[in-house]
Amino acid sequence: MIDLIKLYDYKQSFGYFALQLMYPGKLDFHPAFLEEAFSSGHPGYAHVHTYWSLMQNFSLEEIQESYAATFDFQKDCALYMTYFKFEDAKERGQMLAKLKLLYEMFGLQMPEGELPDYLPLMCEFLYAAEWLEDPSAPENFGMLIAILEDGTYHLLKALDKNKSPYFHLVKGLRETFKACARQEAPSQ
Repeated sequence: MIDLIKLYDYKQSFGYFALQLMYPGKLDFHPAFLEEAFSSGHPGYAHVHTYWSLMQNFSLEEIQESYAATFDFQKDCALYMTYFKFEDAKERGQMLAKLKLLYEMFGLQMPEGELPDYLPLMCEFLYAAEWLEDPSAPENFGMLIAILEDGTYHLLKALDKNKSPYFHLVKGLRETFKACARQEAPSQ
């Protein structure tokens, strides 16, 4: 079960995760973005700062080359969160349809030609959507977070194996989800 209020408290950081997981641009590494999105008490703070520090050692061209080599040319580092579990099976199509419907329910228009399980898009949805007053949010966001947790688990393992700086970014994202998990009391 996900604590939607805690998740909402971290909305700014999801905007940062979305930005950093898209193809890198010149302004993406401005320190102001990092400072706005993460306080020292944020669960992903240490990991994201490690990522940011590592990225400061590279030129923009090197970061762009690394991004493409990592996410575009390594099957095990795909940014499509249902791919790891379903690849191209029929169940994946069903999950993609559910995600697209979820986005539309909360007012997000799908970008032309993009799949709804694209990690930056999922993070952007968490950043942009307003869900606190919606009674369907607990069930819908439970599905969304389950997809994110499963997909990022596989992605994190591949990034670690490849010694990628993006490992720390995805680890920070996962720590954020972990902090929003509601611990259920054991039944008597």
